[in-house]
Amino acid sequence: QVQVVESGGGLVRAGGSLRLSCAASGIIFSISPMSWYRQTPGKERELVAVVTSGGTTNYADSVKGRFTISRDNTKNTVYLQMNSLKPEDTAVYYCNLRRGLPPYIDYWGKGTLVTVSS
Repeated sequence: QVQVVESGGGLVRAGGSLRLSCAASGIIFSISPMSWYRQTPGKERELVAVVTSGGTTNYADSVKGRFTISRDNTKNTVYLQMNSLKPEDTAVYYCNLRRGLPPYIDYWGKGTLVTVSS
């Protein structure tokens, strides 16, 4: 059974930093693309950052230069380092794991809340 569990959310002041973690189990992690999404009430879930199995990263324009996604295949964990946080970064952050072999099923964590105060 595949499990995806996020941690590391919390309350931080604008300009501060947080690091989110996402641990996966029950799947071959090293070949799975991993992503972070976020969602606020009334809005669609949006892609924040992605890291491929080969380590290539991509970011939403709104977080470029502030957020860094990384993965540790020895720990089956992906991270999101968030610096220079802004109130508009406030959201529930979700970890996504896409199965690296067919069928390309998406697995989601339950989310972790990040609140940035002004």
